[in-house]
This record gives sequence, C-alpha cells and structure tokens, in this order.
Amino acid sequence: MAQYLKAKAEHPDALLLFRMGDFFELFFEDAEQAAAALGITLTRRGQHQGDDIPMAGVPSRQVDLYLAKLIRAGFKVAVCEQMEDPAEAKKRGAKSIVRREVVRVVTPGTLTEESLLDARAGNRLAAIAFAGDGAALAWADVSTGAFETRALSGEALADELAALRPAEVLATDADSARPPAQSALSGSGAVLTLRPAAKADPAFGEQRARAIFAVAGLDAFGDFTQAERAAMALLLDYVELTQAGLAPRLAPPRRAGASGVMAIDPATRAALEIDRSTRGTREGSLLAAIDRTVTAGGARLLGERLARPLTDVGRIRARHDSIAFLLDAPERRAAIQQELRAGGDLARAAQRLALGRGGPRDLAAIRDGLVAGDRAAARCGGLHAVCAELEAACAALSLAHAPELAALAQDLSRALSGDLPILARDGGFIAVGFDVALDEHRSLRDDSRRVIARLQADYAAATGVAALKLKHNAVLGYHIEVTGKQAEALFSAAERFIHRQTTANAVRFTTAELSELDARIARAGDAALAREMALFREFSDRIGAQATSLRAAADALATLDVAASMASWADEAQAVRPELDDSVALISDGARHPVVERALRAGGGGFTPNDIRLDGDGQTGPRLLLVTGPNMAGKSTYLRQTALLAILAQAGGYVPARRLKLGVVDRLFARVGASDDLARGRSTFMMEMIETAAILNQAGPRALVVLDEIGRGTATFDGLAIAWATAEHLHDVNRSRAIFATHYHELTVLADRLDATANAHLRAKEWKGDLVFLHEVAPGAADRSYGIQVGKLAGLPKPAVDRARAVLARLEAGRGRADIDAPLPLFADQANAAMASAVEEALAAVDPDALSPREALEALYRLKGLMGRAD
Repeated sequence: MAQYLKAKAEHPDALLLFRMGDFFELFFEDAEQAAAALGITLTRRGQHQGDDIPMAGVPSRQVDLYLAKLIRAGFKVAVCEQMEDPAEAKKRGAKSIVRREVVRVVTPGTLTEESLLDARAGNRLAAIAFAGDGAALAWADVSTGAFETRALSGEALADELAALRPAEVLATDADSARPPAQSALSGSGAVLTLRPAAKADPAFGEQRARAIFAVAGLDAFGDFTQAERAAMALLLDYVELTQAGLAPRLAPPRRAGASGVMAIDPATRAALEIDRSTRGTREGSLLAAIDRTVTAGGARLLGERLARPLTDVGRIRARHDSIAFLLDAPERRAAIQQELRAGGDLARAAQRLALGRGGPRDLAAIRDGLVAGDRAAARCGGLHAVCAELEAACAALSLAHAPELAALAQDLSRALSGDLPILARDGGFIAVGFDVALDEHRSLRDDSRRVIARLQADYAAATGVAALKLKHNAVLGYHIEVTGKQAEALFSAAERFIHRQTTANAVRFTTAELSELDARIARAGDAALAREMALFREFSDRIGAQATSLRAAADALATLDVAASMASWADEAQAVRPELDDSVALISDGARHPVVERALRAGGGGFTPNDIRLDGDGQTGPRLLLVTGPNMAGKSTYLRQTALLAILAQAGGYVPARRLKLGVVDRLFARVGASDDLARGRSTFMMEMIETAAILNQAGPRALVVLDEIGRGTATFDGLAIAWATAEHLHDVNRSRAIFATHYHELTVLADRLDATANAHLRAKEWKGDLVFLHEVAPGAADRSYGIQVGKLAGLPKPAVDRARAVLARLEAGRGRADIDAPLPLFADQANAAMASAVEEALAAVDPDALSPREALEALYRLKGLMGRAD
C-alpha cells in the first residue's frame, strides 16, 4: 500500500490502475468511482488508518476494454505496471515486493492503442495560449505523430477548434478564463485540462522543442510567435508527462499560415452536418455520404479536408487534377484501390512501435502498408506533369526510390509468421527459417517435448498404468499424474517415482530425468522467447530510425486513397469539376444535396436538382436571394446544398451538379434549424440572435451566408422587423453572397427596393384538397405559405385544421384579433352550421308575394337576428 500511495500522490487527478499479478487493482476513492463507472464489484481488502480499504479490479488481458469505458466516462487513468518478474524481486530478499512504476497516463487526447481509437477519425490533443493581443493553437495527434501550430486572433479560436475537433484541450487557468477561450471551449466538445502557468512559458517551449527535435533553434521550422511557443510548451510538457517521462515521439512542428482555409464557425458546422449529423453520429453527414476510402489513413485525411476547405485556388486545382486523372481511368482507379485495401494503418502502427506499445501485428501493418503503397504507385504510371499531387505521392510510395524502406519491407515479409499474436511476449511471431539462433532454441524446445511424449509411454509401460499422463503446471513443472487407485503401482517403485502431491482427484509424481528435462525445456523456451523479443526490438529500432520516411509514405498513401475515393464518388454521383476563380459569383446548374440525394436513392426515389444564381457584384445574379414557399417544400435543403457545394469544391472535390462556377469563399455562415443552450441560459431565439449578430459583424464581400427564417420565436412584427433589417444589412453593409429563406412575405418587396436582390420560391400545388410539393425553385415570390395544409399533412386533428382556416380567413379579411377571440370556441364551426341551417329554413318559409310591408320588415329583422346568432 505504501507503493500504491506513492504512485497515487504523483497522479492525484487520475484513477490509478495498479498491476497485481493478472489483475489491475484500484483502491480507495478510485475503486468506488471505477466500480460505479464500469459496473464491476466493489470489495474491501485490508485496512488503512483503521478503516477498510475499498478495492475493485479488472483482468490485465481485458484492460483496454475497461480503459475505453473510463476514458469515455471522462476519467484520466494512470497505469502502474510491474517492472520485473516476482522471481527477480525475491533475489533482493524473501520479503521484497515487485518494483512498479507508472508507465503512462491515459487521457482522451493521448490515446494510441488500436482498441481505444476510431480508426477512421483523428484523435487530437490541442493547447491554447495567449500573448499580448495574439493567441495561438498547437495540436498533435499522438497516435500518428502529427504536430502543428497556428497563430490566430482570439476571435478565430472557436472556428479553429471546431475544425480540429480535439479530444482534449490544454490551457492555463488565466487563459481558459478569457472570453474568446470560454466561447471556443464551450462549443468544442473537448475535455479541458488545466495546467500550471509555469508550463506555458515560451522560453521553456522553445527549449523543450530544441531538445526533442535535436536542433539548435526553431527557425528551420518557422517563425513562431510568443503565443505559439507558449502553446508548444504546454503541449510538449503534457505529452511527456502522460508518457511517464519519455520524450514525445512527434514530427517536427509544422507552422500553418494564418489564412489559407475557409473559416467555418461551430454553429455552421453543426447546421451543415459536415462530419457529424445532428444526432452526433457519422451516419447522415456529408463525410459519410461521399467517403469511398479503403484505408484508415485515407478516411482521416478526407475528414480533415472537409473540415478545413482551402482558399488557395492553385492548391484546390491540384486536388481536382488528381480526381480528373483517376476519373478518366476507372480500371486503373479500381486496381489502385484494390492494392490499397491490403495496406495497414502505417502511421499509427509506426507510432505505437516508437512509443514501445506496439506488437507483432504493428510490424505486419508496416510491411503491408509499404508493399501496398509500392504496388499502388506502380499502377500510376504515365503521370509525368499531368498531376503534381499524385506524382509526388507515388514518388514517396515507390520503394525503388527508398532502398532502406524496401529492405525493411523485404525483411518483415521474410520474418513474420502467418498467425501473429497481439503481444510480442506471447512469442511465435517470427517465421521458421528467418533466424538461425531462434530455430536452434525452438528445435531444442520442440525435441524436448517429443521426449516428454516418449517418457509418458515408457512410464505407462513400466507401471502398467495405461492412463498415466505427463502434465505441467507453474508450481510442479512437468509431473506424472494418476488417480488414487493407480498410484499404488508408482508407490511400489519409490526408488524411481518420487511422490510430490496428493489432491482429491489425483496423485502426482516426478522422476530425476523428468526434473532435468523440465529445466532444459524451460531454458530452451525462455531462450527462444528472448531471441524473438530481441528481433522485435531490432525491427522496432529500424522503424524508429525511418520515422520521417514512414510518415511521408503514410501521408502519400492517404493522399492517393482520398483522390481515388473522390473520383469513385464523383463517378457514382455524376459530379462535375467546379470552376474556381477570384470572382464573387456562385453560379450552378442542376445542383443537388449529396446527403439527401443518397438517402432518397437508397429508398428508390430521386432528387430534384435546382439552379443557383448569386453574384456579389450583382452582375450575373443577385447578391441577396429571398426564398419563400411552404414548409417541407425544400427551402432548407436548397440553402444547405448551396453551402455544401462550396465546401466540397474548396476541399478539392467534385460537386453534384451539371456545372458550378465559384468565386472562392473565405467565410461560410449557415443559420439553419433551431436550437437552444439551456445550460448557459440561452433560449432558441437568443441563440438565433447571437448567431445572426456574428454573421452581420464578421461576413465580408467574399463570404457566403445562408439564413433560414430569421426572426421567428418572437412577436410577429418584432420578428419581421429584425428579418427586414438583417436582409438590408447583408445587402448594403456586408455585401456578401446570401440566400435568405423566410415566411415573412412582406420581405419580398425588398427585391424592388434593393438593386441586387431577387425573389425565388419553392413550387407547390394543391390537388384535390391536398398539398403536393414539387421541390422546384422558380423565380418570384410564393403566393402563400400553405402552413395549414402542411399542418394537415402532419396530422393535426380536423377540428383544429378547420378552426385554423376560419381564423386565417378572418385575419386575411382584416377583421381583427378581438373579433377572432371573442365569439369562436374551438368547435364553433358545428354550431355555426346549425345556425346557418336555421336561417335557411326561415328564409324558405317566407313568401315575399304574400307579405305586407310591415310583415316584410319583421321577417327581415327575424332573419337578421338568426344571422347574428350564427355570427
């Protein structure tokens, strides 16, 4: 317990998994928390300061399963391992205990184990820091070794964190309390880990980076700001802490430019469902709809590209060139993808081996990735200068240009056996014939086992006990086992058979030759395993020495996979290459929503394409397009598909349309759908206003804005006023390309008042009392919203629908709200029908020719009275 308490004192904020034989145990409050989170039994063992000690444990072979559950539950976990065999401890004295040390701290942002990670998504650790008026973000993926920094403004922090989607964010107390940081962190979904201010010292960050990357200065990597150095200091110190003092195995820091990517705020990402649907899952997102990658690295790269579309036209066109090349060669593309399917996760396998957490299957992943990449590169012959991106990727994958990687792949191919264990210590992963010394040890071990079989037959013949068995356990080693009735034959030959143990069901004996053979087999087995472990370390060292080349190969493999994936999807979806330029236009013919279209096709339906015309200069289309039409007609889909076209095009993909001409978008804003933030005391309407304010304050001439039903959630005139002012501000001040969907038909007059504004509507028709949505966008404003018909489709009760029609008729007739509320109960229509019948009956009973003037006047008053009651 003294050993446990010492380790726990070093990691007070983490649950401590303490290795004891075949189990990892937890004690005290850790045990109580883990038992509740994992649903395992909580027991008591021993006492501490007079109180029973709570204890809970998990089997060591299943520890990854329980680690995953604890991490998902929000815990950090320190793993305290046995660093020696119990036999080694006993050499120091009979009462010596096994030496234990914390070998790592498992946190959401520092996972490396395959069983704990999503193979098709990145797992990033980020650090934020402020210096003066500037801010910075440093992030690393410990599972692949990627490491990047970015200097930015505090206001841009939320956008960048939303793009990265880190699992964990590091910050000091002071920096986390700054308003930009609070806003960014609240929407990131990441676990926040607070670190001491001393760990964010820029000088310390530069010193640690120089030491880790073995350079005299950081100038070769970029001109880092003070804030970037502070963020690096936080991140490198934390990675070193979680790896129990081992130097971080990361690539040298890559400094990203301050611009170059489309800015997309968290609200827009959520509304457009770029990589996660509103349900929080991958299914239903843009990423899921277009992903045709066949490798884990390719899937991660595709997600990164969609999360951070480019604004550099040259780089975007290079990606389009790759797709065009593979789209025009379907057989070549299919062959490349077939080769890539055989490749493992090169980046994560190499990183696990570098961190000392890899196994034989990671060696196989290195072999398979290198061989698959080389074969895929060979399929790309004839590129020349046609496609610079693919040419560079294939050059990095070709083993003909990398003799050391080629030798590594060949040696691994010869060395690894067919059936690989998860752990190196289980042995049996080196193939027969690769290493002479290993084969000798194995031969001795296996020959000895054949001797065991012969001895069993000899002993059975000598004693006359045919059922005699030779068995092995950790206490007795190899021994003879017979039943109690059969034991007399061995007791009678006591000079040869030595009694060792009697149990309820068996009697066990040994012999001198059996004891000697037992020792020889154990030595041979230990020697064979030791040789395999030595070969494993040699391969791990070779892989570590080739870390830079392997990262380049992993990046190239992912690049080739993404290009082939995007070409395959473009072929399936009949997508086209977008035309990008420096204008402020967005002109598309036959545009489609990729996610909605996929869902409709899966159900046997089809998608109705629509044209889009926007131009910030107001030349080839309106700057502001006002869209009206009924609910369910497709307004929100039209808005979202416009935004997704821009994302796909600038991420380097083709787009689902007959044509797209796009002036590069620098910022994208989407206010579509309703949500609230009750935890922060914000209603749906307040959230709408906050997001609208962000758009009006940040959007510029190169931005693209899509807004849906601004002004709902408050009084009608207030909402109309806000929507009106927002539309005017977008047109006159922001001058952004914008689509504004609304049910306020009063706004349609803006098309006549604002010079670069136009109306469009989603067509719908009434047919035999039902509403039919055509999903077609047509010029001009809608004649009405058809809200009551949509309510009827949704299943509103008939009395409520009838009442709504009556109220609508009065409102449209201008008869006033008071007149609506006073005389009409919900089910008044039936009474009205009865009154109308009474008027008709009275009128039918009147004979105008037989009435005197006085009688006619009385009849008129009587009818008037009946009408008043009906009204």
